[in-house]
Formats: sequence, structure tokens, C-alpha cells
Amino acid sequence: GGRMEVLEENEEEERREEELMKALEISDELHDIETKLSVDQVCVPSDVSDFDWSSIDISQLPSSYKTNSPREKKLLRIADHYLQQYTHLCPDRKPLFLYPINECGVKKFVSTTVRPTLLPYTELYHWDGCASFVCDYLTMEPLKSPLTPPSSLYSPTTILKYQRGNCFDFSVLLCSMLIGAGYDAYCVNGYATQDICSLDETLEVCPLLRKPQEVPKEITKKPNKYRVKSSPDLQSKFELQQEAKKKAETEATHKNKERGEEKVMEVEKPTRDPLCGLRVHAWVLVLSGKREVPEPFFINPFTGNSHSTMDEHFLGIESVWNHKNYWMNMQDCQNGCKDLIFDLGDTVRWEIMLSETDKPLQMLLDAEEENELFDRNMDDIEDEEEEEKDTSFAMPPTWVAPIQISPREFETRCSQGKKVIMYKKAKLEKWAPYLNKNGLVKRLTVYADLRCTEVVEVKEWFKNREDMLDMREFNKKTQLTTEYFSPGHLLGLKVHIYKSMEPETERVMEFYNESRVDGLQKRAENATEIKEYFVGRDDFKYFQHTEFGKRGKKISVAGTRTDINSRPIVQMKECFHRNLEKPADEDVAERVFLITEEMIQLTYHLKDKYITASKKEFFKPTENYRKQSEIMTPEMCIAYQAGSSVKDNKLLHLYKLLQELTEEEKQLKQQVRQSEAEVLNILKIRENEEADIKLTVSIYDTERNEKRRQQYEAMKNAMEDEFPVHEKQDLDYLAPFLIQIGYPEKMTKGQALRLRDDCLTDFKNRLIAKANIIQARFEKEVEELKKKNQQFQENQSQLSREEEAAFLAGYSETMFRIHILALRLNREKQTAPQKYLALEEKLRKDPRLAVYLSYD
Repeated sequence: GGRMEVLEENEEEERREEELMKALEISDELHDIETKLSVDQVCVPSDVSDFDWSSIDISQLPSSYKTNSPREKKLLRIADHYLQQYTHLCPDRKPLFLYPINECGVKKFVSTTVRPTLLPYTELYHWDGCASFVCDYLTMEPLKSPLTPPSSLYSPTTILKYQRGNCFDFSVLLCSMLIGAGYDAYCVNGYATQDICSLDETLEVCPLLRKPQEVPKEITKKPNKYRVKSSPDLQSKFELQQEAKKKAETEATHKNKERGEEKVMEVEKPTRDPLCGLRVHAWVLVLSGKREVPEPFFINPFTGNSHSTMDEHFLGIESVWNHKNYWMNMQDCQNGCKDLIFDLGDTVRWEIMLSETDKPLQMLLDAEEENELFDRNMDDIEDEEEEEKDTSFAMPPTWVAPIQISPREFETRCSQGKKVIMYKKAKLEKWAPYLNKNGLVKRLTVYADLRCTEVVEVKEWFKNREDMLDMREFNKKTQLTTEYFSPGHLLGLKVHIYKSMEPETERVMEFYNESRVDGLQKRAENATEIKEYFVGRDDFKYFQHTEFGKRGKKISVAGTRTDINSRPIVQMKECFHRNLEKPADEDVAERVFLITEEMIQLTYHLKDKYITASKKEFFKPTENYRKQSEIMTPEMCIAYQAGSSVKDNKLLHLYKLLQELTEEEKQLKQQVRQSEAEVLNILKIRENEEADIKLTVSIYDTERNEKRRQQYEAMKNAMEDEFPVHEKQDLDYLAPFLIQIGYPEKMTKGQALRLRDDCLTDFKNRLIAKANIIQARFEKEVEELKKKNQQFQENQSQLSREEEAAFLAGYSETMFRIHILALRLNREKQTAPQKYLALEEKLRKDPRLAVYLSYD
């Protein structure tokens, strides 16, 4: 039976290979079928296929989008020649992706479509921030044919405007951002698996659920010849055999269940892809060197995830390019990208298109090796010489307009502010900030089955909440809800774990102990006890445990908590750290107040080289005994002094200690009641916060900050009411000079010319004076730098490391000031003539002087 199954599988594989060979013919019908197949299998919104790219408005695009410059035309001729050589040397390979048409129907070389851009957002200074932004902001569109690259490649500005594109559009945009951020990044035209090409992550584990791999520690036990020998095994071997049989039976039943589950899994798994290795995909390659990248890696622009260059999902590379050059891969990709060497300076493995590049010292082949590798005739050599002449110029500048993303677009991210990603047994939802009134920005739902029907756990992330709530977890199995808060909550709350918001139910509260006077770090409560943990207290207390008894017949009214209806305290226990200022046998380690038994137990810390601790037990006198006398008797205290057999008979000392303990017991009871009241207060506040959720708005957010906007408008209206004339008037440059001649209603032509000349001369002098001040400061800083240099060189051998570090810090600060002053001086020299001409033009148009200066 097993052999028959193997034969059937082999026959099926042969049939699939035959189908694959037929698929290699790439007929028009196959293109249509595969296009439909890819659209059906891709996990994208339904509105993607409805979008019509031919209807986009191109009338407002710059002229560089609609025409080619002379250098671009020359580049296209070089690309044609490069493509001819490529098809001659590699006739079996597919055509290269070199110059697709743009949105205006103009052929553009792919390298000129890359526009290096550094956007003014901190998150986009790193590769992972750029990748996550691109994958969130854009909506994925599948390639029209999964077997060939697209015939068009639109500019990143158009892709950003309509927020959609295919893998090539994603890659060009991401590569532009990465190069702008300083990375050595390249767009890649290659082949990948169906899951990567179709953005199918239903078989991938969600990144938020991936656990870091723990390296197992090898525990080496040294042999000890003095160790105690193990006792002989006295267990019955027959009983062991019987237990083994039972285990085998249970394992067999488990295996049957697992086989049933495996069958379900096999149904869920996708079938074997007949086009494996032929599906075209584009992604980004980041090489090592720049930005401290240790080794090359891939970035899948659809997901924003990084992958090793050895990843099995990437099956081959045709070519790579950046904004300066284009490289064709000459290495064998039978094993995917595992064996590829990404040294683009190696002309054997990577065929470069333009001879000029920013790569260091490229290795050239000798003439003999060239003859061995390629059997070329004289015509080929002449063509090669012509190509070298043609390619002896740098890549033309990009034709793409500057890439700009507004703060609102950067904040909104996803199309319509929401995105849903399905993973293996998980669903991830993302929202833009302020889109949800409760501040929800991300939610992860974990399921027990692959069909995502049975919810196991829900995690929610929040932003901009006034109650400082950051994250909430709900476990459906345990029915536990866990809330995490940022620092700044009204009551210093850090974590709240609960099943119900009803008081006196099981819950755990953690606090930011730095913000609390009592140093409370954690409080665990249920119906019968409260456990409190402390940090950094002056009295060295780190733990307190309170046990409660059952209430009497009186039932507490809902919403009221008084001492009469409160839970009776049965026992209070305190634990203390060691206080080194006291002797160990006088430093209390544990203190227990047994309320119902009228006892107080003290346990002291261990002394050095002792295994038992000193103890004292006090029996509080009854009320009748107190009325009769307040004398301390030996029976009221049982003491054990470690290391001493002599009994302490000083009853006065014990009497004072008992009085102190009874007073502290009263205070501790009050603290317990305060803790109960605080828990009730927190629950009430949390209920109010959840009932009326408020979001905070930054004072710099002028669009959302209604309060600040109203204040600004009120202040502006008040200023207009108070100064109605001066608000509308511009700065009058002629006012100081008109005062000198008494503001005449009419002036002569000579007065007007003199007024104009005096104003321009004064403005020119102020510009010169400003430049002189900057020049003087610049010369002063340079002189100080020379003095510091001289002092450092004279005393370098005598300086310590700290002094040398302090000098270098001051040196760098001085250099920074010199650099800023030089920039300011240069800017003043460049802008001064423009400012002078602008003022002259303004005076020429001034209505008071225009009549007299019209001759100019």
C-alpha cells in the first residue's frame, strides 16, 4: 500500500512538471488566467481592482514627467545597447527591466525614478521606520501578469498621492527614503514565492507573537568523589512495564487525534505552486557599510520585515539598481539567493551598465580571462569601445518631483486610517491616532484555530489617553484583564490585573513607587486578604499581609464603605529588611499581630553564624485585667534569645515595648482601612475614566487643539480692538527720516531724493555693521581656538584622561561655534545685496516718493 502511494505521488509530480513545461510557453491565455488567479489569491481590499490608473490627472505634473532631457535620451540609447549585449550573451534569460513608461507614457530609466529623500520625521531616520511607513501607507496591488515585470513604473510622488501600487512602486519609494536616510540601498528585480508576491501572511506567525530564541545554557557538573551514593532502585520492573503499556495506548490515541488535526491542517495548507520560481517580485537590498549595517539584508516592502539574504522565500535576482547605476546579476540562482555574493564591484558576478560609479576600486578582468570567458570578435570589441565612450558620463538627475509628506498624512498612515492584517491564528488591526474616540491605535486578536473563529486573547494598544492607559490585555480562558499605564496617572497606577471591577474581588495593582510617599510597589487583593509590597522605605518594610474574617449579620449597602460594615481584620503581618545600624537580635525581621488571639509575635534577624533567630511573643491583657492593674507580668511575654540561656527579667523594658506595639497596631489598622479606601477610590476613578474617555492634544497640534485656538483668536481679536490701525500697518522705513523734516504734507523732489538716499545709506550701514559684528566674533573664536591648541600641545603629556576629555569637549564646542558663525557670515554676505535691492524697490513704489522717483 505504501509503495502504491509513492508511485501515485511520483506520477502526480510528473504531471505537474508537464504542466509547468506548458506554462513556460507563456501564452496570452495563461497570462489572463494567472492574472485572475493572482487577484483572487491576494489578500487585498476589494476596492484595489476597481481603481483605474488611466483616469488619473496628469495635467498638473511638471514638464520633466512629460519629456526627456538630452542626457536622458542618451541614457536610453546606452540602455538599448546594454540590452542588446545582454540578449546576445544571455539569450535564455528574460528581458531586463530597464526603461518602463511613466504615468505620462514617457520612457524613463529606472535609476532616474529613484529620488533620494530625507523626510523630517524622526521615525523615518531608520530603515525599520521607513519600511513600516511604506507598507502601512500604501495599498498593495498585484502585478497584471505574475510572470513578467510591469510595463510601467510611476513616480513615487504619484504613488504617494493615490496611496497604492505594485511591488516595484513600493520598492522604488522605500529605496528613495532609505538612500535619503544614508543607507546603501538598491531596488531588486527578482523572483519570490507565492506567499511573498501575493502578500499572504495567513501561514506566518504575527511579529508581535514571536518569542525571542533562548540559547540553552550548558550546565557542566563536576564529578565529586565525596558525594552521597544514590539509593538502590527498589521499584518493581513489572509495574513499570504495565505503566509503559498504558502510556503507549494513550500516546496512540493522541497520535490518532493529531493525525485528524494534521488532515485539517493539510486542507488549510495551500497547494503546490506550479509557477514556483517564475513569479516576479521586487524588493529592497541594503548593503553593509553605511549607517553601521553589519551585513546585507533584504526588506520586503509589502510587510516592512527584514529578511536574511539566505531566506528561502527569495528565489533569484535578475538585476539591482539605485539612483546612480544599474547592475545585472551574472550568478547562478539555482539555490535561490543563498549562494549570491553582493559585491557589486565584482564585474564577473555583476555586469555594471555605466562605467562611472561611486563603488570603490572595481576589479577589471585581464584580456586573457576575457577571451576565455567570452569568445568575441573584433566587431564586439569595437562595440564595447563605443559603449565605454557612451557610458563615460554620470547618471542624469532624477525626473521625479521632490517627495513630500505632510504631518497629517504621516500621522494618518493607512488608507482611510485603518488596516487589517491576517496572520496564522491571529488578526492585527491598526488605526490612525485620534480616529477612535477611545484612543485605540492597534488591536491584536489571537485565535485557537486556523479559521479564526475561537478567540483566545485580545491585546489593545492606546495613544494620547488622559488616563495614561497604554495597553489592555484580555485572556478569555482565565477571564483576566490586564491594563498597563504610562507614568503620570492620577494615583501612580502602573498595572491593573482584574476579573471584575466590583470591590473586594481578586485583583492586582502595581504602582510607580517613585511617585508615592509610602513606596508602595504592588498590592494584591481578594475577598479574604491584602498583600502589599514596598520599595525604598525608611523603616525597611518591604511586605505587609492582612487577613480578613467574615462579616457579621449586617449587610453593607452598595456604594457605602464604613468602619462598621468593613471586613474584620484577623491578622496583620509585616516583614522588614535588615537595618545594619542595629544589632541583628534587636532588628525585627517579621512582626505578626494576631487580632483575634490578642497576640503579637516578633521575629528578629539572624545573627552571624546562627541558624535560629530570636523571638518574642506578647499576650495582651484582657479588659478585666487592665481595669484591675496595668502591671506587666512575666506570663505576658515569652522570649527566646538566640545564643543566650539567660532570661531577661527587665519587665519595664518589655512593658514599654508592648505599649509601643499596641500603638503601632492601631496605626497599622488605620493604614489597612486607608488601603481599602484607596482601592475603592481607584476603582471609582477608573470607572469614571472609562465612562468618559478623554484624549490629550499637544499644544503644537494647531488643528486639534481647540482650546489653544480659541485663546489665540481671543487674543488676536483683543489686539485688533486695542490697536486697530497699527495692526494693519507694515513697518515704515521712512518714519525716522520723516520725523527729521517734520512730516511735511508736500515735499520737493530734492527732499524726496535725499530721503530715499538717507534711508538706503542707513540700511546699508546697518547691514555692514551686522556683518562686522559676526566677523569680529568669528575672529575672536578662531583666536581662542589657536590658544587652546597651543596650551594643549604644551601640556598634553601632563594632562589626565579626564582633563583631556574635557579639553576635547570644549574644542568641539568651539569648532561648532566657529562653523555656525561662518555660516551666518556667509549668509549675510549673500543676502545683503538682495535685502538692499528689495528695500530700494519698496521705496520706489512708496506712494509718498513714487511721483518724484518715476524718472528711474
